[in-house]
Amino acid sequence: MQKKRTFNKQLLIPLAALVALAVFNFIVDPSFFKITLVKNSSGNPVLLGNPISILDNGSELAILAIGMTLVTAATGGQDISVGATIAIAGSVILRVLCGTNSKPETLQASYLTAFLVACVVAMFFGAFNGILVAYFKIQPMVATLIMFTAGRPIAAWINNNELPIIKQASFKYFGGFIPGIPIPTPFFIAVICIVVIGLVLKFTTLGLYTQSVGINENSSKLNGIKPEFMKFLTFVILGLCVAVVGLIKVSRVATINYSNVAKDIEMDAILAVALGGNALSGGKFSMAASILGAYIIQFLTTTLYKFKVNSDALSAYKAVVVIMLVVLSAPTVRKKLAGLKAKILKKKEA
Repeated sequence: MQKKRTFNKQLLIPLAALVALAVFNFIVDPSFFKITLVKNSSGNPVLLGNPISILDNGSELAILAIGMTLVTAATGGQDISVGATIAIAGSVILRVLCGTNSKPETLQASYLTAFLVACVVAMFFGAFNGILVAYFKIQPMVATLIMFTAGRPIAAWINNNELPIIKQASFKYFGGFIPGIPIPTPFFIAVICIVVIGLVLKFTTLGLYTQSVGINENSSKLNGIKPEFMKFLTFVILGLCVAVVGLIKVSRVATINYSNVAKDIEMDAILAVALGGNALSGGKFSMAASILGAYIIQFLTTTLYKFKVNSDALSAYKAVVVIMLVVLSAPTVRKKLAGLKAKILKKKEA
């Protein structure tokens, strides 16, 4: 019962943010929630509207939030290289599909093969970050700064600085719509990822061990857990999430822009974890809250776009939210708020 109360309390912040955004948009412009059924350029019926856009783009963030939550819980730090690694994963997919010809008439490999290769590559770079953090004891943000800096040049080098183009219409299904299904495919991909991680956390000790390492590394050692391996594993899992998002990203446009693909997405992923009520210093986490936080971040982004906020200013707005959440999650602030709550309750009782 206590566990259930704690879980519900953690969901309070993201749910409150969701309600606040929904009420604000409903008051200012009720048409924000309008959904229409139209035919796309291929003649297939698809749903369009801000809520659909939130589900579509928020699904990428939800997938990333899965891996970022585990990394944060285990290491007490964040991976700031996910955007650059997404560029690498997307570049690998295009390279495998196109081969040496950047604009092939026929693909050189199947979509599954290209995706699996991208998974291996993304997990390799995740493992690289994990080794630096777990075994060389480098602070996560500093360790991942290497890939943050080098990732996009590596992505461009993979395809010889060319921009491969996939002409097959079916490739866009992963980041767009499957004919006959009006809901964006990324939402279904996200649901699959959420179900998989839910089953993993339920039937394995991954969640328990990750939280144990994040709460007290030395105590976890005494209980037979290997903190270094758990930290390493979380980065590898994040690498797998990155590969999935990389597939969605390049599928949307059937090509890649090395400098802009997934730009600043790492900030949104970190913010999703924080908005979910998870302490950025590590320890206990709620995967459901992080995933909900991811869709709320996209809700905020869509709202800002709706009201014509300059795209260059989006990061500034989100930075303010990050600062507020980090301050509120600080132990000192939480302690003071708890004391204030206790005083108010005492006055009421008196």
